[in-house]
Amino acid sequence: MAGSVHPFHHRYLLFLLLIIGAASTVSIAAALSLDLHHRFSDRVRQWEEDHGLPGAWWPEKGTAEYAAALAHHDRVLHRRSLADGSVLTFADGNATYRIDNLGFLYFAVVELGTPNMTILVALDTGSCLFWVPCSLSPGIYSPGQSSTSQKVPCNSSFCNLQSNCSGANSNCPYFVRYADDSSSLGILVEDVLYLRREDATSKTVEAQITFGCSEYVEGMNTALPYGVFGLGMGNTSVPSILSSKGIILDSFSMCFGVDGIGRINFGDKGSLDQEETPFNIDNRGFYNISITGIEMGNTSIDLDFSVIVDSGTSFTYLSDPVYTKFTESFNAQVQENRRKPDNSLPFEFCYNSSSRYSFRRPNISLMAKGGSKFPVSHPMLMFIEKQQNVYICCLAVFKSHGFNIIGQNFMTGLRVVFDREKLSLGWKKFDCYSTGNSSTTPLQNLSPAPSPAPSPGVAFEPSTSAEAPKPTSNHSQQIYPPYFVPTSNGKS
Repeated sequence: MAGSVHPFHHRYLLFLLLIIGAASTVSIAAALSLDLHHRFSDRVRQWEEDHGLPGAWWPEKGTAEYAAALAHHDRVLHRRSLADGSVLTFADGNATYRIDNLGFLYFAVVELGTPNMTILVALDTGSCLFWVPCSLSPGIYSPGQSSTSQKVPCNSSFCNLQSNCSGANSNCPYFVRYADDSSSLGILVEDVLYLRREDATSKTVEAQITFGCSEYVEGMNTALPYGVFGLGMGNTSVPSILSSKGIILDSFSMCFGVDGIGRINFGDKGSLDQEETPFNIDNRGFYNISITGIEMGNTSIDLDFSVIVDSGTSFTYLSDPVYTKFTESFNAQVQENRRKPDNSLPFEFCYNSSSRYSFRRPNISLMAKGGSKFPVSHPMLMFIEKQQNVYICCLAVFKSHGFNIIGQNFMTGLRVVFDREKLSLGWKKFDCYSTGNSSTTPLQNLSPAPSPAPSPGVAFEPSTSAEAPKPTSNHSQQIYPPYFVPTSNGKS
């Protein structure tokens, strides 16, 4: 946050003081000399490793990752000289809303164009492009009705589909497909996104950004038209654009409230007491971290695997052997009887419960690289069986094939910081209402559609496919809509 000193800087100040302290033992008549070492040098790396700090996670000298890290470091210094450290959020306020009938995703209200148009968008850290529906519905957003709108030409650095262009000055097309096979296509435009400072001034900031103007959407519920606000690490994401212009520090935070109300703040680097782990370098723009084990109640599971942290995926996906070890350990420590497989429920591990609050589960923590614990406070989803009035508690984890994703259900109850400057993920148990004042625009006029929409999920290149669970046709006929269950922690 503005005015605070980051722990990273504390460590290097300490490093400098240690050098000065060692030099002070030399004769006063001798000239004081200091050896200066680059942040990524072998000497500094060794010193960090000897003191249990994250030097071992830095890229090896001479590798492509090493060169990329140096270039990233230089860009960060330049951006810092431009940004004043202010935290920004949307002009309508920093509140976000989990809408269960739209795939259990978090949404925010954004304002675009001149005059400004209000649009509902799903917040997705698993993809980079921000796009909104244009010709799909009247009164949403139209480039022709905004005096500040400009179409992006094919020779722009933001245009990733130049091979599909008829000429350098023709309109740049975009196409994005998500893990559940939903997709959006259209053209790129540039216009004003309205933000405001999260301080006493609440000053409005007009940021010129590039985003997608969607002309066709497939696989998403369009009864309530909404866009997807990509927050990934690619150059087309809004955090990347804002930080490259020096408007914010290259970091943002999202708070995921237990009650479905959250927060988002751009330029927020979190607090000194938060847990952290480094990102794995991922050229696809994902927030990828390493997990070294799982604490499940009275059991510790030694596993090494990487996961994508994705707010745009409703639930959590684990591939084998992680999925099997996770679910078997969970099942062994639950006292309630497991239900037989049921086509009306999309989850594999479900249990009958006598009431909303009687189900007890083991404590769950993911052990992140570096030793930090990522607490999983709300892994369960509850259904109510209509005919027998039975409460059904399900472990909201799906088995995947070849990829692991921490969905937003595992982030519930946390403030998660995506520090792209430091290349680290931070988190802390948090009350989202304590993050400051917020304008909580009511959503009465944004009535959700009656049927759930597919999760935007992680965005993949068009040549890549991924399996996602599909709800069964008789699901809504047998059980009431699900909601997150306030289960009790504790060893069984």
